[in-house]
Formats: sequence, structure tokens, C-alpha cells
Amino acid sequence: MYIGHFAVGFGAKAAAPRVSLGTMFLAAQWLDLLWPTLLLVGWEHVRIVPGITRVTPLEFVSYPVTHSLVTVAGWAVLVALVYWWTRRSRSGAFVVGIAVMSHWLLDLVTHRPDLPLYPGGAGRVGLELWSSLSGTILVEGSLFVTGLALYLRATTAKDRTGVYALWSLVAFLVVTYVASLFGPPPPSARAIAWAGQAQWLLVLWAYWVDHHRRSSGDSTMRAAA
Repeated sequence: MYIGHFAVGFGAKAAAPRVSLGTMFLAAQWLDLLWPTLLLVGWEHVRIVPGITRVTPLEFVSYPVTHSLVTVAGWAVLVALVYWWTRRSRSGAFVVGIAVMSHWLLDLVTHRPDLPLYPGGAGRVGLELWSSLSGTILVEGSLFVTGLALYLRATTAKDRTGVYALWSLVAFLVVTYVASLFGPPPPSARAIAWAGQAQWLLVLWAYWVDHHRRSSGDSTMRAAA
């Protein structure tokens, strides 16, 4: 799951208009933002096994800190509490926490049975949507279109930057998604980790986009006044 997680970030803006798109991206991708660092320090492990699924050549050997159900629930609470402490918005914190939790639920649909329920546990779950390339594209593409549509309904551009920055972000996400599906396998786990760190730039990009857009509700209120 890749653009499906960003779809949650886009769509969640409709539920919490005052929360920046950058924060929504941060929440929806928090697990995959943390995961590359844990790969680099050797706390979690992945192997490259071409053909292991129809979609990705990655075998997720161990990732109990970032992708076990229990720890994900803990991350969701922690990120929500940090947002509430800094912004004092209960509704915003709730949506941010749900966005964090959504990552594991979407991974549950796509992954092989490799998601642990709790650190150290032997049980692994996964519904294996990745066994079908067409099914994965259909599900993830539909999520992305829906999330983007919700974001477009919830916001309007303040200026041209608000238009161009958004659509260039959308284009970048789609292009990199297609490249990940049909490109060659990554050369090493370390290369995966360093490439994963680049996702922080997408979070910053989303903050930039949202800075140049406003809530559609705010625009309506100003027009009525």
C-alpha cells in the first residue's frame, strides 16, 4: 500500500478541515516514516525476494515496532496526544489518531500474512491483496481518487501555488506509484531505507500545498459576510 495511505491523508482533511494536509500525511504514513530508520539501525528487517507477491518483491521479515497491531495502536494514541497537546483540538486529535491506525488496517488488506499482532508474537495476519496486481491497482487507485476528491471538496486554492503545488504532488505520487509497480526490484534493503526517508519530503510538500489552500467552509463564510 502506497498511494492508498496518502489517500487517507487527503480524505481526512474533509473530516478535520483545520488540520494541515502535512499533518494528515504525517499521521497516515507515520509507520512507514519510522520504518526506514529502524531498518538502518537494524531493529527491523526486510528481504528482497522477487516474485514473492505480484506487486512487491519485499519480504517483511520483522517489523514489530512499527507494524504490530498493539504498537500501532500505541503510536496512534501517542500521535493524537501530541497533536492535542500542541493544538488543543480534540476533534483534530481524534482524526489524526484514526489516520495513524488506518495504516495498519490498509496494510492488513494488502500484505501477505506477515503483520504481527504484538511484538514477539508468533501470529501473523494479512489478506494478500498483493497476490493480484489488477486488484491492488483497482483498490488503491479507487482509494486515491476518493481521497483526492474529498480534499478538493474540502479546500480551495488561495492562489496559483495552491493549484500547481497540489497537482504536481498528485502527479509525483502517481508516477512513483507506477514506477514501484513496474520498475526493477530495489538493489538492497539499505537502499529501500534511504529511499523511504525521502517520504519526509512529501510531508513537507503537503504542508506547502495546504498553506496555499483554505477550507471551503471558510470561503463560504467570508462570502456570506
